[in-house]
Amino acid sequence: MGFVKIIKNKAYSKRMQVKPKRRRQGKTDYYARRRLVQQDKNKYDSKKYRLVVRRTNARIITQVIYSTMTGDRVFCAADSFELKAHGLTAGLTNYSAAYCTGLLLARRLLKQTKLADVYAPNTSVYGDYFNSYENMDDDKRPFKALLDVGIARTTTGARIFGALKGACDGGVNVPHNTKRFPGYTRAQVKQVVNKRGKATGETENIEASFDAKAHRARIFGNHVTKYMNDLKKADAAKFKRQFAGWEKTLKAANAKTCEDLYKKVHAAIIANPARKGSGAKKSGTRKTVEAKPQLVQQDSKGRKWLRHFRLTKDQRQEKVNQKFARAMEQNLNN
Repeated sequence: MGFVKIIKNKAYSKRMQVKPKRRRQGKTDYYARRRLVQQDKNKYDSKKYRLVVRRTNARIITQVIYSTMTGDRVFCAADSFELKAHGLTAGLTNYSAAYCTGLLLARRLLKQTKLADVYAPNTSVYGDYFNSYENMDDDKRPFKALLDVGIARTTTGARIFGALKGACDGGVNVPHNTKRFPGYTRAQVKQVVNKRGKATGETENIEASFDAKAHRARIFGNHVTKYMNDLKKADAAKFKRQFAGWEKTLKAANAKTCEDLYKKVHAAIIANPARKGSGAKKSGTRKTVEAKPQLVQQDSKGRKWLRHFRLTKDQRQEKVNQKFARAMEQNLNN
């Protein structure tokens, strides 16, 4: 057998350093995070804010966060579950809900920083580019935050950009362009074909374009309305199973289409973006069914649960003596 060089020897193992925990778990892109967090040295201790957007299976979460030496601090937050208080109780994870969540965060943030009167929201939503930086006030600059999407894929039309558009329309300055919004088509070079579908050898250059109307349709949920109407005609049973919650939401808001509903939700958010309190917590009645050491308790709804307590040495010995006495008594009876 030939000579085999040992690469991972003792010296290698001593100086080997594992990656950060969240990098190993695949939760944080530290390459992107460093560029989002790192502040210019000439700005000293001024905070660098990030618009953090995360999507789960049940909700859209938006937060404005700044970093410190001891960890991140959440400056303001909003999630799509709060839209229930504004009349939207269904479809809390689609593009339209992401837009509403971003709008809610922006208006709440500007109210918190006392900039709500200076930077008004965009009430004429046409789906085109809008940023408060272009309408900057001479005395107070707009609140600036950089978009942080985490490890989500930044594909064209992704729902995370709905939250970005909502925050921008709400009055927050988030640097962006229209290349990732629904309705954008990138430049292409296509082969020219004849009537029979065969390539002619010539090419055609198609320039990049952005259709603001397609973006507006997504913001107001026109795609949801279209699918609902098509499904209702094709399969009524499947429609009832899939869109029962939507029917209740539209009926409660007295709206015929999703666009009518979302217009009311936008108006409600702008009118009052404050967080709704949950109210005082009601203390339930609890009674003891059996005493210690096996404590059995029951609440006002009749539900029972068991709590075990650690016995002392004397209690354990007494328990053993009782078992022994019962066993002796049974033997004598037999």
